Amino acid sequence: MPEVSVYYLDMRSREQLRACPPAPGLLLMEAEVKQFALNRFLYTQVGGDWQWTDRLSWSERQWRDYAEADDLRTWVAYVEGSPAGYFELQSQPEHAVEICIFGLARPFIGKGLGGPLLTQAIEQAWDWGQTRRVLVNTCSLDHPSALANYQARGMQLYRTEVEQG
Repeated sequence: MPEVSVYYLDMRSREQLRACPPAPGLLLMEAEVKQFALNRFLYTQVGGDWQWTDRLSWSERQWRDYAEADDLRTWVAYVEGSPAGYFELQSQPEHAVEICIFGLARPFIGKGLGGPLLTQAIEQAWDWGQTRRVLVNTCSLDHPSALANYQARGMQLYRTEVEQG
């Protein structure tokens, strides 16, 4: 398999956010009642085209432990009643919040939703507790615009690693 570049980005001040205006018709809702099956569905729906495979072998118990943990929050984006994408935020030590998952389902890619949805993800991360840092990572297997979207919103690249596939 080819080499995979992993990009680590962060934002250390809310003022760094370069927000996109809201996208017409994009509705964001937090899944306040935690249900691991929802996270598992969204993971396969959104990640299937981008080789998100690390969680495919998880047992029901692993999914439940992850998705229903107190330190994880999930938001689902809807367009015309259909799940268009989602993001997961997880609190980390030292008042950091990680965007663990971020993505759009295939029918909604290329419709101008990525920037507005990422803006909302970053805003939700800053609104959670006493956040001092927002983190995310992406890789060369992700959508070709993923890294550029993170950087366009004001996230700064602080490390790149190359892994053998």
